[in-house]
Amino acid sequence: MKIISWNVNGFRARKEHFQWVTEQDPDILCLQEVKAELSQAMPFPPELAGYEYVDWNPSITKKGYSGTSIFSKIKPIQIVEGIGAKEFDDEGRTQMADYGDFIFYNIYFPNAGQEEVKRLDYKITFNELLSKKVQKQIADGRNVIITGDYNVAHNEIDIARPKDNEGYSGFTKEERGWMDKFLAEGIVDTFRHSHPEEKDRYSWWNMRFGARKRNVGWRIDYFCVNKDFLPRVTNADILDQIMGSDHAPIILEFK
Repeated sequence: MKIISWNVNGFRARKEHFQWVTEQDPDILCLQEVKAELSQAMPFPPELAGYEYVDWNPSITKKGYSGTSIFSKIKPIQIVEGIGAKEFDDEGRTQMADYGDFIFYNIYFPNAGQEEVKRLDYKITFNELLSKKVQKQIADGRNVIITGDYNVAHNEIDIARPKDNEGYSGFTKEERGWMDKFLAEGIVDTFRHSHPEEKDRYSWWNMRFGARKRNVGWRIDYFCVNKDFLPRVTNADILDQIMGSDHAPIILEFK
């Protein structure tokens, strides 16, 4: 089975950039930062025509902001939009799809804020709420896959210029500390597990200053799974050759 996650940074602006989906042919394609109502997103690109089950989760309070979507060839038992708290759910950040064999989260994690990290507390509250939900599901015997734009580079290996970015949004001690705790609770970062020492692999580049061409990037998009699910994972990687957004798609394949 193959799942691909991509922060498109505006679905309407990326409609001409889905040709690669035909070749990759994921069973589930999930997107973050769609920044559109469903009516605005239609018609979908022809490469998405094979996905019978679509759930579109836009921001309610801020139009043209945030939002997530799931395109699936497999019928989920249930899809729940939101994490259970209005202040987060109104921004269209979370989708939870129950496929029976596993629970799948597609998430656009909050950004801590570019100036003075004003949304840091908001983000950590969201993260902690997610952790509690995931841990309860694991305790109930469920497998979980949590993907999306986490908006944090976990360790220095995950960012091109760690010293220059200490304390900035996406590389604060609070955000990285939460990631430490999240993984210590039995969650595995599948890319880093598969590529423990691989450097210079990123999933996001600033659109200014030719950052992508120079590969001055951050790895902030993840597929994480509970440790009992890990033996089923056969591939976890970054499709960094695919252009269109300031993010590269990421891929997870499993038995």
